[in-house]
Amino acid sequence: MNLPNLSLADFLPLLPAIIMVVGASILLLSEVFLSTTASRAYQAVLTVVTAVAAGAMALTTMFEPPQEVMLGFGVMDPFSSFLTFVVCVGLALATLSSVSFLRKRGAERGEFYALMLFASAGMSLLAMSNELITLFVNIEVLSLSTYALTSYLRRGTRPSEAGFKYFILGAFSSAVLLYGAALLYGATGTTHLTAMAGPLSTAMSSQPGLVYAGIILVITGFAFKVAAVPFHMWTPDVYEGAPTPVTALMSVGVKAAAFAAMVRVFFMVGKGVDPQILLSLFSVLAFLTMVAGNLLAIPQRNVKRMLAYSSIAHAGYLLVGVAALFVTGPGEQFRLLGASALTGGTPLDLARAEALRGILYYLLAYTFSAVGAFTIVSVLERREDEEKGTAWDLERFSGLAQRKPGWAFAMAAFMLSLGGIPPTIGFMSKLLIFQAAVDAGLIGLTIVGVLSSAVGIYYYLRVVVYMFMRPVPEGAQALEKSWSTELALVLSTAAVVILGIIPGPVMGWLEQASSIFGQ
Repeated sequence: MNLPNLSLADFLPLLPAIIMVVGASILLLSEVFLSTTASRAYQAVLTVVTAVAAGAMALTTMFEPPQEVMLGFGVMDPFSSFLTFVVCVGLALATLSSVSFLRKRGAERGEFYALMLFASAGMSLLAMSNELITLFVNIEVLSLSTYALTSYLRRGTRPSEAGFKYFILGAFSSAVLLYGAALLYGATGTTHLTAMAGPLSTAMSSQPGLVYAGIILVITGFAFKVAAVPFHMWTPDVYEGAPTPVTALMSVGVKAAAFAAMVRVFFMVGKGVDPQILLSLFSVLAFLTMVAGNLLAIPQRNVKRMLAYSSIAHAGYLLVGVAALFVTGPGEQFRLLGASALTGGTPLDLARAEALRGILYYLLAYTFSAVGAFTIVSVLERREDEEKGTAWDLERFSGLAQRKPGWAFAMAAFMLSLGGIPPTIGFMSKLLIFQAAVDAGLIGLTIVGVLSSAVGIYYYLRVVVYMFMRPVPEGAQALEKSWSTELALVLSTAAVVILGIIPGPVMGWLEQASSIFGQ
């Protein structure tokens, strides 16, 4: 029996995931020795420390030269390392927002934090997957953990319904993605992404139908994970039914990991097929997702569902950046979906690098903004109102500026950032995405993105109006403070404002991280 020849260098990019798995195992083992009434304050602290350690390790590997590891099944490059860092940021902030949320419900247990760590480890491994079966296994690692987290609060119908719906649709989408991977394997004879370009070129001439079917099915599987229209139907119900800190982690972590895997897969696949096919598919997805996400968010009075539809719209903006990666040259005239001759003349390699930077910065910006917004939602909701569906009504935000001025300022900053209003980090992220799309010649898609973003400002500012211009409702209960919640809000608000005004510190990392192995 021949054993694989692995060195310590093969395990270097896995260290962030290993750290998270070890932390999760410690939490599970320690829970066995605790009584029901024992204090579990250390569990959140250990989870945050683990996330910080994994994020710091990811930053150190970001400056290592790109290389294949684990016999080519994984890849260590700045792109995957930065995505792991983003996941760790989302994990740390979501954990801080979980402490008071779980304590008020008597649901603080080690398995909750362990599942969050296992899910984040799967996200980290997914970002560096360089082979289709490995990618599928890592998707299942993060998916199974998030299925359990969604229905963690077993009392009531909403968590059960959300968990069941997420499980059924998630399993179906995973099967679709795996079937697409099988078709690509049938066409090329390999599942390694870096070895697929040559055989794909040959298969395009001999059996194009097999290649097209495989590509469409794989895109469909990823579209479900990132909540792209028309594969978004699960998002509002699952986001509403899941515990709010879990919703925060799902909205940022799963999205970041899925986009990282999508970019890597189709960046490699695009070398063996006509890029115009991928450009058309991603442009249509981006158009539908931006428009539908924003329009469906407008009538929502339930803030949690509004943020769910907002998450769909933000997936559309990210898909604009993904589409820009597959432009091969400007068209002859203005077109809504496709490259136009109205371009600034930026070299295509530079335009692709700009698109990658825009995607990465957008994921970082959305992480701080969305987790912060869900943190405010979690501290305002009351357990007894969750089954009625009124726990997340806009009325909950009435007069918040009078009751908790600091929280109101933080929520306003998050809403302005999600709406792309300066001087927040959200404005800079949208600017980078749309600038890359314009430089690639996607003028029509950029116009749609800007207009749909302007529509989104309406429902974001509506929350701000309720906080600052509505009186405190009669019988409003006192809002409890928590050191963990305050810390999460301070860190998120500082990042949203400071990185919007001074983005320079992150731009240097993005220059490094916007290189994909084999580019």
